[in-house]
Amino acid sequence: MPQKKYCLFHVQGGFGKHVASTAVAKCIKNNFPGRELIVTGVWTEIFQNLPFIDRVYNYGNTSYYYQTYVEDMDSLVFANEPYFTTDHVNKKLPLVQSWCKMYNLEYNGEMPQIKYNPLQKKLAKEFWPSRANGKPIMVIQTNGGMYDEQRPYLWARDMPVVLAQKIVDHYADQYHIFQITKPASEILDGVEAVRDPMTNMELVSTLLCSEKRILIDSCLQHAAAALKMPSVVLWNGTSPNVFGWDMHTNIQAKKPAKFKLPNSVLFDFDFTGQEAEYPYVDEDDEIFDFDKIIEAVDKQS
Repeated sequence: MPQKKYCLFHVQGGFGKHVASTAVAKCIKNNFPGRELIVTGVWTEIFQNLPFIDRVYNYGNTSYYYQTYVEDMDSLVFANEPYFTTDHVNKKLPLVQSWCKMYNLEYNGEMPQIKYNPLQKKLAKEFWPSRANGKPIMVIQTNGGMYDEQRPYLWARDMPVVLAQKIVDHYADQYHIFQITKPASEILDGVEAVRDPMTNMELVSTLLCSEKRILIDSCLQHAAAALKMPSVVLWNGTSPNVFGWDMHTNIQAKKPAKFKLPNSVLFDFDFTGQEAEYPYVDEDDEIFDFDKIIEAVDKQS
């Protein structure tokens, strides 16, 4: 029998980065269609229904991996970190494109993908609407990221609390609003908070039943792109040109007049949103143009 050929793709980082990496996985497969694609990562359930991926492993659960895929095998290894490429650090390319360029892959517009099987879809469309009391569903993600779960607000990515409450107050009568947040973060008035333990596929399934989505630079904006569901995404200290998707309405925070970054090396603002580097002097609800957000949400289909 001819020897099998493999592409070995390794992904580290948060859940949102894993969702984005499904586009890279598809690009690898498109460049090497004759090879089996083996993916190893942290949040692996996101890969399991994708038909172009042949097998998935969790870090720490890779028994006999070396002897199966590496030793004396015809394998190509894709295990580098895209965050430290020149194009990414200099914000020259979107993350997926710099990731593919790092591996010398021909990128042809591959987008992230999430696939629900029929049973998963059925459960989602029974569960979330049953809690909405007949109202259309809005999803607002106010907090996210895998960094420091005990800190309630990471300003570089999280939605300012005052602004989030103002948005909820505007829409509370029209929609049942699910707030996606972290356990330590503040729950808004007029929402149903979603912060209890659940699988990532269950969390993302809130989007399947939503009519409106107001998100941040976190997992759900990547998932919405993967599900082809245009959303309004608010950006504080990170850039939609690097981490965002053109299908969304991306709204950047007002740029502060002056700020210093004494602890920054290759990147400007740390994902963890260190309080000492908070660059604004105005109140949180003045960082964004509220009317611009409402206009974008109202236009969202």
